[in-house]
Amino acid sequence: MKPPAKIGEKLDTLLTTINKDLPEGMELELEGYYNRGFFVSKKRYALLDDNKIEVKGLELVRRDWAPVAKNTQHNILKAILIDASPEKAQKIIKKTLKNLRTGNTPLEDLIIHTKLTKKIENYKQIAPHVIAAKRLIEHGQKVGKGSIIQYIITKGTQPISQRSEPIEYIEHDYDPEYYINNQVLPAVLRIFEAIGYSEEQIIYNQRQTTLDQFF
Repeated sequence: MKPPAKIGEKLDTLLTTINKDLPEGMELELEGYYNRGFFVSKKRYALLDDNKIEVKGLELVRRDWAPVAKNTQHNILKAILIDASPEKAQKIIKKTLKNLRTGNTPLEDLIIHTKLTKKIENYKQIAPHVIAAKRLIEHGQKVGKGSIIQYIITKGTQPISQRSEPIEYIEHDYDPEYYINNQVLPAVLRIFEAIGYSEEQIIYNQRQTTLDQFF
């Protein structure tokens, strides 16, 4: 998106002023102009360009996070960057948590995709996708280095890695608390923390306000 003419002129002036003081060989360039945006860290951010959200480093662009986490994060980004409404974002989180706890989240939204980077026998640490891969092998399927394992974390008393079941052979109900505490909340709370909100303020409705102060 190109900045308005007057703002563009000011940016050109600012860049010229800054570049005069930079060491030889260094030059600051304008990569883009955005309506709104925020940075979780240097390499993790979300920017709004004409109602289109550009994201880098956040969970919604990563394959190893379940759709329920990525979709919730994306909807919250829209609520914050487009609507400037933490209240709307809060409702999105609460609805997602309620659906998870009541068993109303579709299985396809809970699938985690992880790639096997080496042979099964070469894994020393038993990760969830390794256990799921072994269960596929037990059912006669061929998997190996490079295979994408699709699995869901189910209920049980065993460690998380032992409760991963390949989507093709689900035997137990999904574990809602795993998806809440290890997928959804980490994905959304880092966004709110970046703009000054805590878990208590968002999840437990301790403060209602707008985001005007952050933009």
